[in-house]
Amino acid sequence: MKFVLSSLLVLAAVSARAENLIKIDGSSTVFPVTEAVSEEFQTFTKGATKVTVGVSGTGGGFKKFCRGETDVQDASRPITKEEMASCREAKINYFELPIAFDAIAIVVNPKNNWVNEITREELKKMWEPAAQGKIMTWKQVNAKWPDEKLSLFGASTDNGTFDYFTEAIVEKSKSSRGDYTAAVDHNTRVMGVNSQKGALGYIPFAYYVANKDKLKLLGVIGGDKAPSKKAVLPSEQTVISGTYFPLSRPIFIYVNQASMNKPEVKQYVEFYLDKAAEMSKQVQYIPLPAKAYTTAKEHLKKQKLGTVFGGEAQVGMTIDQILKKEATF
Repeated sequence: MKFVLSSLLVLAAVSARAENLIKIDGSSTVFPVTEAVSEEFQTFTKGATKVTVGVSGTGGGFKKFCRGETDVQDASRPITKEEMASCREAKINYFELPIAFDAIAIVVNPKNNWVNEITREELKKMWEPAAQGKIMTWKQVNAKWPDEKLSLFGASTDNGTFDYFTEAIVEKSKSSRGDYTAAVDHNTRVMGVNSQKGALGYIPFAYYVANKDKLKLLGVIGGDKAPSKKAVLPSEQTVISGTYFPLSRPIFIYVNQASMNKPEVKQYVEFYLDKAAEMSKQVQYIPLPAKAYTTAKEHLKKQKLGTVFGGEAQVGMTIDQILKKEATF
């Protein structure tokens, strides 16, 4: 009888531990930060809580989040009006927490010796829907460039990076030619650009930093609205100053309000905000100022739900502009 009781107690303990599960999905861009935080958290809690982190893209993740299937949503862009409606229909309330800044890097093959910088207009000419089946060589984009085959590598339609890039470059979210190599996984794009001399792709800056030996980084001339009329390379300095325009962007986590009633989720989110600056820098993202994380904690404490962006795309916002939005929310 004593053995049976002991076994039941062990099973109950295992069952209780198994219930301490936090489910996260969404952006492949935000994944490195969330993965780093989650590994630290699991060490901190000595395995008492398990954290699973999926990578189905921002759009794919929001579908799950707005069905109540996940506790936390990684997002490389703000929630859209359609996603807001889906969450509202399912009675999913959420906190929107910016956790870092990222830059979308424009990369080419290291053997490319004809281009070091590119304009927003040239990128649009390559990527807009009208280019499909027509703009097939570099020379067609710029007469000074060679008649080299243009091979494009971009994000899949479920990626927040796809949404942001098309909004920033083509000036309409999700508007893109379809005859390019699409992938949710940014590393797939790295390998694709590295494999073809005439390749060009767009990836989060952190993925460029991790693959400097395989890629060539281009400076971007941002156009009439850009603070600088010269080509600007992405870096911590140019992202913070807002001069890397229009391809700098905030990244987020969204947290289900109901999930915050679970002690392990509450502990995890608070831990995330405490560690976000350190972990972001560790994986080559740009941390927000300390006051941004303090504001996020205040929003949790005061139960400030929803989004400051109203479901609209926000292109080229600086860190200061984001903080002002958060402060007045």
